[in-house]
Amino acid sequence: MIRKSSLRVLALGTLFYLSSATQTWAVEPFTLRDIRVEGLQRVEPGTVFASLPFRVGEQYSDDKGTAAIRSLFGLGLFSDVRLQVEGGVLVVIVEERPSVADVSFSGIKEFDEETIRRALRDVGLTDGRPYDKVLVDRAEQELKRQYLSRSMYAASVVTTVTPVERNRVNISFTVTEGDVAKIGEIRVVGNQAFSDSTLRDLFELNTGGWMSWYTKSDRYSRAKLNADLESLRSYYLSRGFIDFRIDSTQVAIDPGKEQLSLIINVTEGNRFVVSGVRLEGQYLDKEDAFKSLVTIKPGEAYNAESVAATVRAFNDYYAAFGYAFSQVDAVPEINRTSNEVNLVLRGQPSRRVYVRRIQVEGNNRTRDEVIRREFRQFESAWYDGDRIRLSRDRVDRLGFFTEVSVDTQPVVGTPDQVDLVINVVERPTGNLSIGAGYSQADKLSFLASIKQENVFGTGNYLGLDVNTSEYNRQLVLSTTDPYFTQDGISRTLDIYHKSTRPYDAQGGDYEIATPGVGIRFGVPFSEVDTVYFGLGAERVKVKEGNELPVAYLDQGGTYIPATIGWTRDARDSALVPTRGRLQRFNTEIGVGGDRKYTKLNYQFQQYVSLSPRYTLAFNAELGWGKGMGNHDFPVLRNFYGGGLGSVRGFEQGTLGPQSDVIGSDTGERVSIGGAKKVVLNTEFIAPFPGAGNDRTLRWFGFFDVGNIYGENEKVDASTLRASVGVGLSWISPIGPLRFAYARPVRKFDGDQIQKFQFQIGTSF
Repeated sequence: MIRKSSLRVLALGTLFYLSSATQTWAVEPFTLRDIRVEGLQRVEPGTVFASLPFRVGEQYSDDKGTAAIRSLFGLGLFSDVRLQVEGGVLVVIVEERPSVADVSFSGIKEFDEETIRRALRDVGLTDGRPYDKVLVDRAEQELKRQYLSRSMYAASVVTTVTPVERNRVNISFTVTEGDVAKIGEIRVVGNQAFSDSTLRDLFELNTGGWMSWYTKSDRYSRAKLNADLESLRSYYLSRGFIDFRIDSTQVAIDPGKEQLSLIINVTEGNRFVVSGVRLEGQYLDKEDAFKSLVTIKPGEAYNAESVAATVRAFNDYYAAFGYAFSQVDAVPEINRTSNEVNLVLRGQPSRRVYVRRIQVEGNNRTRDEVIRREFRQFESAWYDGDRIRLSRDRVDRLGFFTEVSVDTQPVVGTPDQVDLVINVVERPTGNLSIGAGYSQADKLSFLASIKQENVFGTGNYLGLDVNTSEYNRQLVLSTTDPYFTQDGISRTLDIYHKSTRPYDAQGGDYEIATPGVGIRFGVPFSEVDTVYFGLGAERVKVKEGNELPVAYLDQGGTYIPATIGWTRDARDSALVPTRGRLQRFNTEIGVGGDRKYTKLNYQFQQYVSLSPRYTLAFNAELGWGKGMGNHDFPVLRNFYGGGLGSVRGFEQGTLGPQSDVIGSDTGERVSIGGAKKVVLNTEFIAPFPGAGNDRTLRWFGFFDVGNIYGENEKVDASTLRASVGVGLSWISPIGPLRFAYARPVRKFDGDQIQKFQFQIGTSF
């Protein structure tokens, strides 16, 4: 369709050109006395004059006339151009092409209209542009392509062009969307070693389930199909099927364009076993070290993924000694009679190189020094692959960039030098948010915050948080300089005012107000370990009121806590971890003021990947507090337990010691936490049924054990509470959501049970 339109326009243009040229061929060269333009409506005369290859007073000839017509047609503004000579005056007669007055749509429900307008602008069709049938046809095809990307194959588009005044046209696209075409069948033909169901489980695409409305996994996508085919290929190649191939992929749609069938034809071949692994080449007299990197063992099935991992490990090990251009080839010697493979790894270190220069590109906002100070590879030093990878990871962990890559570029004419180019893609680091939140503990709360993680491109953090929840209100101003010293010691300053009403104070009108300041330094002791030192000062004021727990009566005064903490985070993800370990240890000591105390808190998390889809997670939290001298441990520094983040199934913060309340005639008692804490959690995490391999939506089964104890109580295993249950974890647009339904399996009289619980941003 587009090709025919293009040919028609080309033919018309040629006819115009020939007719105009015919009128000029009979003209003898002469000197131009004047140039006049006729037929303009919207185009400025200057646009025409600027395109002419001659001026008044210059010699005019047929060749120049031909060039003028060609130039004016090239502007794309005119449907006809003619030249006439009247005495010594050249008259340029043009006929303007209509312009697009308006582009409108009807029948579009699947897309936002602005999305469609943006797509059409990309192909050149928008208000004010000259009307071009080719562009309109191209826009119509783009509209259809947008619907095809959503598996809406029955969508049809009718284009209407309506002339309006002043040589303009209105263009309207009427869309009949039809239904979404869904996958009705996925079939693998030729498989013998593995069942159809096993192979279909590898695919993101499927025939639909009760969660397909969320995952859209039953909508065909060529990109998803290619990814699934690659998963299928990797599955076979990692299990010894060296000769496996995908012969063809057939996608068929029914006449109603509402259902698709996918048929994948494969040839498995035979399964091969590794008979041996042999190293050839130059290995820097470190053959034993290289052999330790080989992950393939004789007698096991040939695994292409393990081979690729071994090759990468060899290249990385070469790079650690400065050999940036090493070559490692994995050559399988195949014996098809015995179905065995002897793997030969041929390594050549090539040449050792220095890093001449490190360049930073893509940082329009962030200063070079913010990136360079994270680098552990230095200029004029031996190329070190380990340090370069560490440097890239450190820059990525800054959180200022969506992409970070390091390219190695040889220096022309100097074979022993390379340049490193750090390419970054910056992301917005400022955040202004105003909203509301709800949890079963805090009820309705209004939230506002202004944060900038990269103030003026310096890498510093500045934030203001406001929280107006029923039980916890706060105003916090915080700033962090991650490089307070050149050695990477960070400094954080906090100024805050917090107002707290404990969770069980239903209907109480008392208040605990805490204005304070704090300073904290983070000292990196290694690439993975950071130790924190801090000092703060608070003035606690207890405002007596209805239902004030007796334990809070003498808790006001000045608190001067000093903190020492240590963190090591080796998880693969902060939001959706599947493997790795997190450890935190924090010590708080009341060194001055009216309260002398020591408070210790340790958290340990371990994630074990059982498979790409299933994860086993463990969490342990231990807390201990003790008053110093003649002081008791401050009640306001107590640990709390129960609810999400602790022992689920018990109401938030209700485990542990209780206190009488002032003014109660019924003997009411409320939980006040305790100086000792024991919490153990175990979770089995799996993809949500029907959601495929979507890691943002998962369910989990859990078993929780824990309790809170007073300062003078012994931790007694017989008093631990326990619960089992199931939950749902969803990384939603408003933040991480966790829902849990728990059934206590060990409880005692007086325990407050809450089987269903939810909250935003809770872990365990």
